[in-house]
Amino acid sequence: MNSQIKQVLKKYFGYSDFKPGQEAIIENTLKGRVSLGIIPTGGGKSLCYQIPALLLPGISIVVSPLIALMKDQVDALDHLGIPATYISSTLNQGEIQKRLQLLAQGRYKLLYIAPERLNSDFFSGLAGSMKISLIAIDEAHCVSQWGHDFRPSYAAIAPWIDSLPYRPIITAFTATASQRVQEDIVRLLSLQDPNIYLVGFDRPNLYFSVIKAADRKKYLEGYLADHDGQSGIIYAATRKEVDNLYAHLKSLGIWVGRYHAGLSSEERNQTQEGFIYDDIKLMVATNAFGLGIDKSNIRYVIHYNMPRSLESYYQEAGRAGRDGEKGECILLYSSADIQTQKFLIEQSISSELRKKEEYGKLQSMIDYCHTTHCLRQTILEYFGEQDLPTNCGNCANCSQAYVSTDMTIEAQKIFSCILRMNQQYGVKLVASVLKGSQNKRIRELNLDQLSTYGIMGEMTIGEIVDLINILVAEEYLYTTGGQYPVVRLTSQAIPVLKSQAQLYLRMPSPVQIQPEDELFLKLSELRRQIAQKEQVPPYVIFHDLTLKQMTSGRPTDSASMLAISGVGQVKMEKYGQLFVGLIQDYLRDKQELTDEEESSDRRTGSPNKTSEKPAKEPKIPSHIQSWNLYQAGNSIGQISRERELTHLTVQDHLLRCAREGYELNWRELVTVEEEELIRAAIKDLGTEKLKPIKEALPEHISYLAIKAAICRLELAKSPASIPNE
Repeated sequence: MNSQIKQVLKKYFGYSDFKPGQEAIIENTLKGRVSLGIIPTGGGKSLCYQIPALLLPGISIVVSPLIALMKDQVDALDHLGIPATYISSTLNQGEIQKRLQLLAQGRYKLLYIAPERLNSDFFSGLAGSMKISLIAIDEAHCVSQWGHDFRPSYAAIAPWIDSLPYRPIITAFTATASQRVQEDIVRLLSLQDPNIYLVGFDRPNLYFSVIKAADRKKYLEGYLADHDGQSGIIYAATRKEVDNLYAHLKSLGIWVGRYHAGLSSEERNQTQEGFIYDDIKLMVATNAFGLGIDKSNIRYVIHYNMPRSLESYYQEAGRAGRDGEKGECILLYSSADIQTQKFLIEQSISSELRKKEEYGKLQSMIDYCHTTHCLRQTILEYFGEQDLPTNCGNCANCSQAYVSTDMTIEAQKIFSCILRMNQQYGVKLVASVLKGSQNKRIRELNLDQLSTYGIMGEMTIGEIVDLINILVAEEYLYTTGGQYPVVRLTSQAIPVLKSQAQLYLRMPSPVQIQPEDELFLKLSELRRQIAQKEQVPPYVIFHDLTLKQMTSGRPTDSASMLAISGVGQVKMEKYGQLFVGLIQDYLRDKQELTDEEESSDRRTGSPNKTSEKPAKEPKIPSHIQSWNLYQAGNSIGQISRERELTHLTVQDHLLRCAREGYELNWRELVTVEEEELIRAAIKDLGTEKLKPIKEALPEHISYLAIKAAICRLELAKSPASIPNE
């Protein structure tokens, strides 16, 4: 039997060897036994029923909810000379009747059909008269209400099979299934004594990262510029978000398609076809897109919003790299996504039991976004895999520099505050108390009288929230679940609180950019000037890592500049001599340029070469120093620590620079939505005092956002136009 299977594999599909698990499932099926295959996306589950279909007599039926999969696989099988067809709602009644007649005549070996059509009187009568050897149930997790894509129509599959005059061989397949979902599949599909093949969930070719980008659109612009020509998918949580992203990317001249359930079937089909055939390289879509899309060369999947569960995330991310080549799976995290997902849970689910289950899955997703441990390990442990290495070497958490940091004092402050708040409030309110927020609700609850009020005032509320979420992910804290979760201590936190144990966390190694690092700041300023002239973000010119390498390597000619990571021939021709010239001038000023480099300087004809040592530069004003560090990529918190200034002082420095004409990324300070709310409040309250404005606004809007919005209003009234976004 083994040699016969191998012959079919080679003859029709062109492969010499099977992927893990395929051969065992095929042999089990051909022996007449029931199989449940849990095979990750890209693992080749379709061969597990296509090869048996070719070797068994009669017809094999594939039950699938995915019209795209049906058409794609039938087209591929026809191309291989394998007689197959499908029946779906996209066909007119005449075409359906024609295909069913050919099916009754034995003209096909494989029929793809949706579960909803099994119970039609005509098809049931036809099925009773045919020789059905095999029924393959794809996306079998859809039968379980605890799965991520529950379809009530799947509940009718088992009764339909029982109604047949004899029982065919049954196989079922899914890409992701928790233990509970596996049990549901076996029970609800009436799989009799199945052999379960858990091939493993790991996709070692995929690189996972979670990025907390303040401006997600800017991040996308940079990423897409660096990956032009590659196929990719950007997933967004809502139709509105998809439409906004689609319009934004089109305005940048990017050829992009969109897909969501609110579009016409004609537009969805055209866009999907364009993507499959590489006419469209980039898709922006809701999770309605991708199931059954057999496109192997997707190089990246970006989640613009956090999904609701790790099951959904892993299945969607797994559409990258199905050909076994490298793929990137990037999740752009924002805490606002949590509220979006809670809203969707409340709107789409009526059962309180299912809501509780979904909130539990959402918390696991939040923990994934905040873990400092291996991202791959976190995913695989969720699906029940054990004995995993702690460092996979192919995720952001394993490849970027982390340092073991003593966070005992910070944790004690948080634990103490939670206890003093009687463990009755959510993460955001705890963070607001620790920050010392003037929030009206805090005063009404007398929480400003607690000894822990304001004891973490040097941090932003967002930074405190992130730290609390890390402690939840590390199981020192837990949340109660539901729409309004309460944060509480676990037993693991008590020894830390009592100073009986220390708490170390793996924290990202801080970027070592000192204010006195003049060369880096000079390179950053040159980059900013070029970017401003070309009206592009600075990272489009060169990334910070490239500037750091220039700072340490100090290239003084074209050859050494080309050796810097991120400097290709095109960028060398456009910008290289400007940066070489700056470095030469810097070294000459410091009397570090050698005679040989001087000679090289003369040969290359640097545009910045001078014959005289420039006059010593005057001291940079303090607010400009803060702005330089901000432009170099440092957060306000980092600048505050570097320069030993308060957050408030640094904020005022940046806004002063804006009033003096320096560029700021305003959307890092105040979002469009926040600015609209602030302007509405200002109309009623004026700008004389900030506190009344703050109290009239939602809690999440900071004083910095208010000051930034006021600054933009002032600038808009000046002769110059309103500042750039």
